Amino acid sequence: MRRILVTGGAGFIGSNFVRMVLSEHADCLVVNVDDLTYAGNLENLEGFMDNANHKFVKGDICDAALMEKVIGDNEIDSIVNFAAESHVDRSLVDPGIFIETNVSGTLTLLKIALEKDLDKFVQISTDEVYGSLGADGMFTEQTPISPNSPYSASKAAADHLVKAFGHSWGLKYNITRCSNNYGEYQFPEKMIPLMINNALNDKELPIYGDGLYVRDWLYVYDHCTAVWKVLTEAPAGETYNIGGNNEKTNLDVVGSILDRLGKSKDLIRHVTDRPGHDRRYAIDSSRIMTELGWAPSVTFEVGLDKTIDWYLANKKWLDNIVSGQYQAYYDQMYGNR
Repeated sequence: MRRILVTGGAGFIGSNFVRMVLSEHADCLVVNVDDLTYAGNLENLEGFMDNANHKFVKGDICDAALMEKVIGDNEIDSIVNFAAESHVDRSLVDPGIFIETNVSGTLTLLKIALEKDLDKFVQISTDEVYGSLGADGMFTEQTPISPNSPYSASKAAADHLVKAFGHSWGLKYNITRCSNNYGEYQFPEKMIPLMINNALNDKELPIYGDGLYVRDWLYVYDHCTAVWKVLTEAPAGETYNIGGNNEKTNLDVVGSILDRLGKSKDLIRHVTDRPGHDRRYAIDSSRIMTELGWAPSVTFEVGLDKTIDWYLANKKWLDNIVSGQYQAYYDQMYGNR
């Protein structure tokens, strides 16, 4: 039986990965560590908390003693590190926590993985480490690292640490760099669930600047299957870009959401742009598609419909999230713009 530690497994992408593994790979034990900060939510794991192949541990990846105990007691053979502070806007408000979790936390896990000679360490990174593109071109695995925000700088630092542990001491690792994820269980500070929630409540939809910033959109289930491919099939020491082949401007995405919900585009409100906003990201996923046989399962249009349908069917989950601390954060980000 494969025995994997999934960090950040109660967050958006991590919980989707846990659900996918437990649903599709019965020969795998998942030990799930999450500190349950604002974006970690045990409701994301509803129906799986009592699964015989799933163990949940509340804890911080910076806690070396706890991580060593969890990894040792459960005879872990691989780590998939989703745990991260992940929102650019928050990194502009408080960059320190991003260094602590994304860099120091990754370092803690790397030391233990090396000490215990684990079979694989998979670092979940982001296309944002590459910086920004002009009107043409795509990020490849050979694109130089050039992060432009405290968030992406912290992820780039973690990537460099992972690679250094491999080069210096032979740690068996892979790095994956994905484009913008969307789908079920996403915390509504991110654009798509934020816009869905606001539109459902006839609230204004805040769009930074002219709204013509371009991102590649990746359905979260497809990201999870790609990570599984890398974990189980990729040779150690390799990096893989994971994208959905769906370049869209923010205005295009918001327009699609409003059309699907039958809402007026008059709800759109352009707000003051965030500092250093990267203009365009685009991912070349040809390597993982060619070498590991992975491909996205849905188009953006199908994935967006599935996502909207999920939020419509899970209003209680959304209502539980959009309250208290999140509302204070929302007001801080958009209230005076």
